[in-house]
Amino acid sequence: MTATTAENRNHARARTGGPKDGPKVLEHILGWTLVVVLAMFVTQAGLM
Repeated sequence: MTATTAENRNHARARTGGPKDGPKVLEHILGWTLVVVLAMFVTQAGLM
């Protein structure tokens, strides 16, 4: 094994960012729900 191969393998292993598979639709729905709830809270609090 060369140093370049070991370096590439370690670089690929150090990558973070969470799982890439799974339903993206659920993530989008939860994100937009959070936005709507936050907007309702801001409106009810009289901040806007």
